[in-house]
Amino acid sequence: MSLVKKEFDFTDKHFNHIRDIVTEHSGIVLSDAKRDMIYSRLVRRLRKTGVSNFDDYCSLLENQDHEEFTYFSNAITTNLTSFFRENHHFEILAETVLPELMKRNKASKQIRVWSAGCSTGMETYSIAMVLKEAIPENQGWDVKILATDLDTEVLETASSGVYQQDRVTGVTDARIARWFMKGHGENSEKLKLSKELREMITFNQLNLLNPFPFKGPFDIIFCRNVVIYFDKATQKVLFDKFANIHANNSYLFIGHSETLYNVTERYKLISNTVYKKVI
Repeated sequence: MSLVKKEFDFTDKHFNHIRDIVTEHSGIVLSDAKRDMIYSRLVRRLRKTGVSNFDDYCSLLENQDHEEFTYFSNAITTNLTSFFRENHHFEILAETVLPELMKRNKASKQIRVWSAGCSTGMETYSIAMVLKEAIPENQGWDVKILATDLDTEVLETASSGVYQQDRVTGVTDARIARWFMKGHGENSEKLKLSKELREMITFNQLNLLNPFPFKGPFDIIFCRNVVIYFDKATQKVLFDKFANIHANNSYLFIGHSETLYNVTERYKLISNTVYKKVI
């Protein structure tokens, strides 16, 4: 029990109510251990909105069309990411997945990728670099990436393609020289992704629990470190939806702490947290 008096009363009723809203809206299941985290994130929203207590704030959230609901969703969402995180995925993408897809899709010369839960875009731009490096430029390939997230604020960062230099870790010097532009003056500590990469990607807000506003099919889906926050029932529904818009024998990448064991039989494991659609 905390000995420090909180600025606002935050009871079990408040926490459980907010937890129910989060699960219903996003599929994320918050454990009791997240209570202090939720308080610390939402207390900023109470100050910002001028609401004087959690009773009134919970009432405000009952209207999901209210602009505060978007800020609430952004505050709750966790966005831990980096360039080339879990790098073995990008090695498999370059060495196995793309050579196979280029053979299979040689008639259409089309490859479609979805980065689901793209956060601030570091994963998506990492994918884009690998695609550009692996697929010959002069052979007419049409390669596009869809990148989605629930959080509108991280999508703004992703769309801009601008990052502080100290956030561009895990990227080789050669890739920085090829794919990034260094800022000048007041932006001298920032790097911007090249226009060539940014034009490959479409960033959109999407709640994965809602019906998908597209039909696919996708050749590659990255959904990493997202479903770890969902219960098994929600995971089953989501991966079935993925499979419905995923081309047969195409690839799914999930996070290192995630598994499809006892979740779905529509994918088979082919490498560490890399799956292939079979049904």
